[in-house]
Amino acid sequence: MLNNKIIENIRVNFENELKSVDKLQLLEDLRIKYLSRNGQISALFEQLKDVSKEEKPLIGKSLNDLRNVAANLFSDLKAKLETTDTNKLPKIDLTLPGNKYAIGSKHILTQTLDEIKSIFKGLGFSVNEGPELESDYNNFGALNFAPDHPARDMQDTFFISKDFLLRTHTSPVQIRVMENNKPPVRVIMPGRVYRNEAVSSRSYCMFHQVEGLYVDTDVTFTELKGTLVSFAKQFYGSDLKYRFRPSFFPFTEPSAEMDITCYICKGKGCKICKHSGWLEILGCGMVDPNVFGFVDYDPEKVSGYAFGMGIERTAMLKYGITDIRAFFENDFRFLKQF
Repeated sequence: MLNNKIIENIRVNFENELKSVDKLQLLEDLRIKYLSRNGQISALFEQLKDVSKEEKPLIGKSLNDLRNVAANLFSDLKAKLETTDTNKLPKIDLTLPGNKYAIGSKHILTQTLDEIKSIFKGLGFSVNEGPELESDYNNFGALNFAPDHPARDMQDTFFISKDFLLRTHTSPVQIRVMENNKPPVRVIMPGRVYRNEAVSSRSYCMFHQVEGLYVDTDVTFTELKGTLVSFAKQFYGSDLKYRFRPSFFPFTEPSAEMDITCYICKGKGCKICKHSGWLEILGCGMVDPNVFGFVDYDPEKVSGYAFGMGIERTAMLKYGITDIRAFFENDFRFLKQF
């Protein structure tokens, strides 16, 4: 039966629990426990109907006093805690600069290759790729390499077996393209290549190339020069000087190498250009008629040109990078510069 002793116990319990409350969430839990519609104090009012008529006024007054006291204590502590929590909030200085977050970006070699592909696409070239594991026939034989050519030696090539190897250039893709397409063909071929070379600041055992091929009727060396000069001026700048030097490649005849003025000394001569004032950027030439014979093209009806450049060397020339190994060391201090 409800009596003053029960009411007093509820009051004492409420006040004792209130003393340990130091957070608004704990205070809310206490309100639900005692002052909510289903709380302990409301439950006592439900029991008031069972109290005798003589005791009901006195018990009712005690219940009202309990509810008022509990509500006042709750309100006072809530106001205090709200002030304290507000003071604990960190002050924000809106004049300070925001935090910088690291954002990923493309590797400098990927950026360089994307720019090269974009330029040649604008010149009408499509893009084709081929496997890195190639046959000796596609990598050497069909490209007019003699059986005793030095490039076939184990010192230059990673042979997997007698007939298969890691390709030493992307030129085998030219053979694959011509075997599967009739002229006209205008395509560039980017990809990784492998050579058994000592690693140094200027050479690496794996690097990237992009080669180009154009075959049609009446293709001339003048068209080759015009294409490469247009590329070089778009990529390196319109004010560069250039020259073509005679050279030799087994799969082109005549062959040439293209040089541009040194980006460091502007043609005056420095150790980067070996004091010549010129830097080689690519090799090129007219496709040798013997190569057409391997892909069933009639050299009497078609002609074409081919060219190739190393992506690492191209990036080094454009951005003034002096060590090819920096591209593969994953040093964030180097990569974030680009």
